Amino acid sequence: MKLLDPNALIVVTGAGGFIGGHLIAKLRSQGYHHLRAVDIKPLKQWYQHYDNVDNQVLDLTVRENCRVAVQDSQYVFNLASDMGGMGFIEAHKALCMLAVLINTQMLISAREAGVERFFYSSSACVYAAQKQAATIMPALREDDAYPAMPEDGYGWEKLFSERMCRHFSEDFGLITRVGRYHNVYGP
Repeated sequence: MKLLDPNALIVVTGAGGFIGGHLIAKLRSQGYHHLRAVDIKPLKQWYQHYDNVDNQVLDLTVRENCRVAVQDSQYVFNLASDMGGMGFIEAHKALCMLAVLINTQMLISAREAGVERFFYSSSACVYAAQKQAATIMPALREDDAYPAMPEDGYGWEKLFSERMCRHFSEDFGLITRVGRYHNVYGP
């Protein structure tokens, strides 16, 4: 059973990265053939890419590029972010916060283009550090992000972008979903 319209265009941003590349591969294996993969990196630097996918190299901090990315699409998986691991986010807080531009421009462009569903890739960095300090902790729930005290920089950007998704859903009817990743690894 397909959860998405098999004839609809599906956009994956951050598709040149580890998670985005695997998402494109999974969608292809499930029979989705109208795929657009978007990343800022040159194609030869993508984690994986496929010839039968509309691969586009675009800087999504630029609004016009977001319009191009979502044009004619029904579903958007926004995994794009300015992130390079924990060492990077601790040393480049301002750069990480600027990733809010990507989600802002993508949400606006998706709404204007009539996108049906929008997925936002968040992070466990939205949770307060003390809720993640011990090795044995109870499982975190969505509402454990409040009262808000996320990781400085990256965590605040992710939490704010989650709120934007919620408000775009409430105010404009754009169906949004958020996934909070934690300890992602693999081949």
